[in-house]
Amino acid sequence: MAEVFQPPSFRIQDGVAGDHERLAFVLDRLADMPGIQRLRSWAREALRPAPGDRILDVGAGTGDELQALATLVGPAGVATGVEPNPGLRAEATRRAEEFGSVARFVDGDAYALPLDDSTVDIARCERVFQHLDHPERAAAEIARVLRPGGRAVVIDTDWATTIVHPGDPAVLEEVKRFALSRFPNPFAGRRLPGQLAAAGLEVVDHGSQALIQDVSALDGLFGALATAAVEAGVITMPQREQLYADLKGGAARGDFHFSVTMFAVLAAKPVR
Repeated sequence: MAEVFQPPSFRIQDGVAGDHERLAFVLDRLADMPGIQRLRSWAREALRPAPGDRILDVGAGTGDELQALATLVGPAGVATGVEPNPGLRAEATRRAEEFGSVARFVDGDAYALPLDDSTVDIARCERVFQHLDHPERAAAEIARVLRPGGRAVVIDTDWATTIVHPGDPAVLEEVKRFALSRFPNPFAGRRLPGQLAAAGLEVVDHGSQALIQDVSALDGLFGALATAAVEAGVITMPQREQLYADLKGGAARGDFHFSVTMFAVLAAKPVR
């Protein structure tokens, strides 16, 4: 039986959210991608964490990036990761303890952060907004907990930036439209500046990275997506087979591209 396409979801209300081992595997694979590593490096430089700072990671996942930031604030600082998935939270705690990190992980979600007003120097949030039905509420929560002068970086994907080549443009567009319908917030990346500004933060800078997929995606993410598009009646099986053949042929001659772009926004809370 063909795999049914389902974007990885980290929402507790979705059934797959309980499969923390699968989710941890997905997070680890993504963390290894050069594009994400470059964007995270940009975010660290933009946030400028200093010894003694209080850091918050919203949707900390396995906690590896918070561990990296925790080393910069040192033992005098506080590094807190908010993670609603109990399995991922336990995995993050295990990893932190294994590496002797001061990072700690608590229950909570992006709509109701378990922190008091104006108690955070630095906040980060990566690939969370795309899973939210009301991302503007999460932006408001980040603004609430930041102290005046505090800084935040929010990173997310804009799935409408997906580029796949070669193949029939009309068929690719139908598959792309189908994929967008499967995400709660598929345009998350482009909406970040407006949502942070509406929450009362000042947008300071932007970053972006294209995540380049290799040909293995044809037998994984893209293959499952195209098959699901056939089952939904979006494209026909002959169209799916021709598209797959075009992409495989392009890969064989070095003419293959599959990417999606992630955006990062640096914002600061005004000092009034």
